[in-house]
Amino acid sequence: MALFSKEADKNVRPVETLKPQLEKTAPLAAPTGEIGRSPAAHAPLQGEGRAYLDKGSKVSGKLSFDGPARIDGQVEGEVNAKDMITIGESAVLTAQIKASSVVVAGKVSGDIIATQRIEIRPSAKVLGNLTSPTLVIHEGALFEGHCAMQVETGRDSKVTVFPKEERLVQAGGQKQA
Repeated sequence: MALFSKEADKNVRPVETLKPQLEKTAPLAAPTGEIGRSPAAHAPLQGEGRAYLDKGSKVSGKLSFDGPARIDGQVEGEVNAKDMITIGESAVLTAQIKASSVVVAGKVSGDIIATQRIEIRPSAKVLGNLTSPTLVIHEGALFEGHCAMQVETGRDSKVTVFPKEERLVQAGGQKQA
């Protein structure tokens, strides 16, 4: 058949035959306009990302994301994000992760640093150090490592120590000889 032939293609089914099949399946597009994801596969995890590495994808090296991202594949190296990273149940990461917030439901071997929050879901296995001002570890999760809940870097946390005499005067106490 010619490329621009006016003759109908014999391999194309009419739309009417597709309708019953489409009604039986879940919609492919999420309400936000995301395409190609099965909602049932990711139902337990919220905070879906715009960037997505599906099951079966393998990446080795440095990954950087400007917006939210979801990883369900395998990653070795470094993962940096300005926004949220969601690590799905099927994900296996051997990487250092830096993001504003991180949700882990899969396996991570490496340090995780978040400026806002780290959440470790019941299906997660994390082997590494965690650094975040907010840390949530659900019952059933495996975590082996150290954690540091640092104060946000934007806050000024200087401590000024006054001599004992000045402390008494400022506190309203009497100076004794």
